Amino acid sequence: MQISLKYLAVAVAFAANSAWAAFPAGYPSDYQATVDGAKKEGKLIVYSVTDTALVRPLIKDFESLYGIKVEYNDMNSTELYNRYISENAASSTSADVLWSSAMDLQVKLVNDGLMASYESPEAKQLPQWAQYQKQAYGTTYEPLAIVYNKRLLPAGEVPQTRADLIKLLQGKPDQFKGKVTTYDIEKSGVGFNYLTQDARVNPQVTWDLVKAMGATGPKLQSSTGAMMERISSGENLIGYNILGSYALTKAKKDPSIGYVYPKDYTLVVSRLVTISKKAQSPNAAKLWVDYLLSQRGQTLLANQASLFSIRADVDGETSMAGLTKQLGDSLKPIPIGAGLLVYLDQSKRLEFLKQWQQSIKR
Repeated sequence: MQISLKYLAVAVAFAANSAWAAFPAGYPSDYQATVDGAKKEGKLIVYSVTDTALVRPLIKDFESLYGIKVEYNDMNSTELYNRYISENAASSTSADVLWSSAMDLQVKLVNDGLMASYESPEAKQLPQWAQYQKQAYGTTYEPLAIVYNKRLLPAGEVPQTRADLIKLLQGKPDQFKGKVTTYDIEKSGVGFNYLTQDARVNPQVTWDLVKAMGATGPKLQSSTGAMMERISSGENLIGYNILGSYALTKAKKDPSIGYVYPKDYTLVVSRLVTISKKAQSPNAAKLWVDYLLSQRGQTLLANQASLFSIRADVDGETSMAGLTKQLGDSLKPIPIGAGLLVYLDQSKRLEFLKQWQQSIKR
């Protein structure tokens, strides 16, 4: 009998822990219905721009918490948007959840009426600028960095601001010929978004920098990973507007990678999560959003994936709190809202791309 009681106690403790994990404080009393509905659905399809390897710990934790299989597809931001749009139009099987750092394209999907409304119980833990119409939520707080090869660029030459970078490229044209990398904004949605935000903060310096990079014959890429590899190998010496989360992760394993957050200002981007209006697993989609925004999910996001938590109650190097301590007022988070749509207007977009082409392909 004692053995039975002992096992019963363990089972009760396990159940209590599971319930606590599934229901952080402040969740609505009817949340169990969402969990039950999600378990019945049994599967969740996520389209994301975040490398699978980075978020595997989150996927495994979510699956073990709820017993729901996550089908995770990573792709570049433009591909994600185009694929979802075409599948949605054809009413074919598509993503339940879209998770992308192309903030402008995510907001466009909301404005075009393709995303579902969901008031996450975790929303109150987010900054106001990181949520939009209860349909798009910021999940990360990621600084953009200047990344360089430490073996090939002397410490004294490492630029600390955009003005420093312009001066460096103009002062040593031979050294940097074919050795600079940045996003190809014609192919990369995130690259386009980041540069238009640069232009919003400081248009003069932005275009001066694009011209300085253009004069070197830069190697343009559509993915962060490709830029990081080329800098690591020494094929490129320096890269601009690269996600700090990727740079940090790579630098921990690769002694040749160095990075700086520009001191004039550091743009901060966020991966926005949205739920498709046509989601085939709407309950599982809600659980995923809540999990990503929860303290548990955010702690894993920061400590396992190095993706910089957006919650104020998560500490450490890869958190909003840690970054604010380090960089203070130079941080410029990109607000999630209709302002992101300005350069998606066809005429403004074409005008911006024309200026880019003239400056970068000299």
